[in-house]
Parts: sequence; C-alpha cells; structure tokens
Amino acid sequence: MRPSSDAELSPRCDLLRSLHRPGAPLLLPNAWDVATAKAVVAAGFPVVATTSVGVAATLGYDDHEHAPAEAMLGAAARIAGGVTVPVTVDAEAGYRMQPAALVSALRSAGAAGCNLEDTDHAAGKLHDVDRHAEWLSGVRQAASEASYPLVINARVDVFFAPMLAGAGPETQDELLPEALRRAQAYIEAGVDCVYPVGLYAAEPLRRFIAEVSAPVNVARLPQAPPPAELAALGVARISWGPFLYFDAMAHFGEQLASLAEPV
Repeated sequence: MRPSSDAELSPRCDLLRSLHRPGAPLLLPNAWDVATAKAVVAAGFPVVATTSVGVAATLGYDDHEHAPAEAMLGAAARIAGGVTVPVTVDAEAGYRMQPAALVSALRSAGAAGCNLEDTDHAAGKLHDVDRHAEWLSGVRQAASEASYPLVINARVDVFFAPMLAGAGPETQDELLPEALRRAQAYIEAGVDCVYPVGLYAAEPLRRFIAEVSAPVNVARLPQAPPPAELAALGVARISWGPFLYFDAMAHFGEQLASLAEPV
C-alpha cells in the first residue's frame, strides 16, 4: 500500500538512498503501471522506478510533459500504492511546478525519490544551469522543511539530444565539461544523485564519475557497456528507462501480427 504517513514514507526514502552504492549499482528496470511494478518486485528488485515514456503512453499522451501533471502523478500514486518497496518517480522536468507544490505532490503520491530533468520542454532547450540549480535547491529546501527525505536524482541532459541525433562517442568528450559544470551545480543545490542521460562512452563516463562528488546514474543504453563494466567504473545506479516498455510493446505487436495471419 502507498505510505499513509511520513513514518512509513521516510524509511523508504532512507532505504532508496542507502542503495546508491558506487561499484554495486542499484538496478532499476523501469515500470509504467501497477502490474509492471508488481512484476519488478516479484523478480526480486528492491526498488521500483517509473518511466515517463511508458506512463504517458498508457495515459494516451506523448512523453516530455505532454501529459497533465495530475495524471502523471496520479499514476505514480497508484504505482506506489501497489507495492511495498520504495518508488522513485520519473517526474520529467517538474511540470513547471514551483518547488513546494511539486514536493507536496510527490509526498502525497508516496514517492521515495524522483528524477528531475534540466530540459525545458516548452522551449526545446536546456534550462539555464544557474536557474535550474536554484529551482533544485528550492525542491530540496521544501522537502527538508516538510521533514521529507526525498531522494533527488538530477538528470543532466547535455548528451541526450546529440545521442538521439546520432552523434558518436567522440562528441561525448567535447560535451563533458558542460555536463560536469551542470552536475556540480546540482550537487551544490542539494541533490542526491546525478544522471548524465545519454553518456555511454567508457572513458568520458569514467572521468565524469571521478570528478563529481555524488552517486552517478546511467541509462542502460544498447551501446553502453554491460552492467558489470558499469559497476567497475563506479556507477551507483543503472536505469533501463523506456527500453523495457519499448520491448514489451514490440512483443505485443508481434503477437498481434501472428494472430492476424490467415488460419
């Protein structure tokens, strides 16, 4: 059941935070509804993470904050209410909510943690780093004032658009200084973990991990090293993001195609 009080929610936050261990990463196969969240728990994983791609799709919307915040957070609440482990919510870029309102909504949903992106989806570009760090600091402050030990995973989106555009690993070296600048600003703002989504090349990733002072989350991209190698690099958290959702839908499509074959 969803935590009904801070006395129930705080231990889930603390457990989630404690599982961020560099070299022994927390594995997060992302879920998109209560059924998939329960499957994650049944498979033995200690935490459920949501994927905004899958959640938005089940609600009939595209990703990147096209779904209403109340619908996305309502889905998060149902997921948190369906399992007894910590749930970390992909809250996209915060739905243009003020920090106190976002924290209140996440707390009401029973979220032990959240992902927060530094992409301004309305403008189609990255947020100004100083303004975003100030906003993240406000999220931390609002959570602290509510005695809510929310685990904040700050996404650093510097590598994301170039990766989607097909940029090769050499580009990751070029983008590393800006990614490190953003990560450090967010750590100083009080986040618990940083997530350079799209960073997959081993050497830039090693340098990123060595130079930041917080646990690092990476996405299990097809071109990324396997989990054992990521662990050896010092990664503390590995997310599958939307890939399990994509695989599930592809399998569903194959099954439907087989049903449509002539008898």
